[in-house]
Amino acid sequence: MLATLEDVVATQPPADHVTSVDPKGHGRHETRTVETYDVQGRLDAEWDGLIARAARVTRLTWHKDTKSGFWHATEEVSFYACQVALGAEAFGAAVRSHWGIENRSHYGRDVTFGEDKSRTRIKPAHFARFRSFALNILRANGVQNVAQELYINALNFDNALTYRAS
Repeated sequence: MLATLEDVVATQPPADHVTSVDPKGHGRHETRTVETYDVQGRLDAEWDGLIARAARVTRLTWHKDTKSGFWHATEEVSFYACQVALGAEAFGAAVRSHWGIENRSHYGRDVTFGEDKSRTRIKPAHFARFRSFALNILRANGVQNVAQELYINALNFDNALTYRAS
């Protein structure tokens, strides 16, 4: 699939493209280009009709070396396939929002629940799933500060019993 997408990108102009600059601060500056491509009739038979649009996301990131004060660049190119014909701006937003969810989930599990410090050696995947369940229940109930809510629940177990499960 990757080779096919690379061939599509190399042989046809993009259907849509958008460039954004994200001066994140903290010693980084990112320029992101999202290009979308029509793939109808260009994919293998098993994928044709399932994928409507492909995208190439190119990230040029400048990192500042705090010791020397010099900047150095890194470039990353990613390919994505989608079942919906999105424009470049919507495609870029979808990619960024996906990583926002990933980062939000992993941060909560790693920092608040201490998953990286866990010394569970017997069936650790079960405990990871339990932490995910707990985080999902808290998020579904509108909790913004998970650490604070865990503290409140530790002081008053009845509070934890008031959550909706869905």
